[in-house]
Amino acid sequence: QVQLVQSGGGLVQSGGSLRLSCVPSGSTFTVYSMAWYRRAPGKQRELVANITNGGITNYADSVKGRFTIAKDAAKNTLYLQMNSLKPEDTAVYYCLWRFGTGSVGSWGQGTQVTVSS
Repeated sequence: QVQLVQSGGGLVQSGGSLRLSCVPSGSTFTVYSMAWYRRAPGKQRELVANITNGGITNYADSVKGRFTIAKDAAKNTLYLQMNSLKPEDTAVYYCLWRFGTGSVGSWGQGTQVTVSS
């Protein structure tokens, strides 16, 4: 199974920016899609953004215009650029890569993002 390693995250003041990265630790199969999810305290995990192998992106309404999902094929890396962060963005963020036809996927280990007011 492919292991995804996340980096980035941390503590930032409201209005600040952070960038998350997600990289596979070894070789991967053909990528079907990639996504970022988050789980805030006391809430269910929610989709933040996803990107298809063809580059089509989709965002949760709560992050549109502030977050950008991107992939670097040369570096085999997925990014989430988060700008204008708000306290309600505080959560553990997870990356998810789906492979082949999309029925198989791997999750990153999660990274904490905390936005102070």
